[in-house]
Amino acid sequence: QEQLVESGGGLGQPGGSLRLSCAASGFRLDYYNIGWFRQAPGKEREGVSCISSTGGSTNYADSVKGRFTISRDNAKNTVYLQMNSLKFEDTAVYYCAATAIRRMPCVMTGPFHYWGQGTQVTVSS
Repeated sequence: QEQLVESGGGLGQPGGSLRLSCAASGFRLDYYNIGWFRQAPGKEREGVSCISSTGGSTNYADSVKGRFTISRDNAKNTVYLQMNSLKFEDTAVYYCAATAIRRMPCVMTGPFHYWGQGTQVTVSS
């Protein structure tokens, strides 16, 4: 079964760090560009970051630029989102998604063909 599974969410403190993982099973992630998205309560889903299939291109939303870093380990079939300097407004459910449309540079617009189930990130003191 082809699926993406996020992990690593949880409770973080303002100024702290969390690392999210997005692991693929049933298909090879290196054929896909990957995006991270988030949705806060009462808000629309927004693109956070993306990475091209080879890792040669990355892109970030202005709200996370300089604080978040996306990376991938194709040998492990996994993409990561390192989240530093957390802010209250980073609280959301985070999703990873894969698209077979391998634009360069990568973009956070669809269509995305696979979606994970999401992982909750809560930033609180």
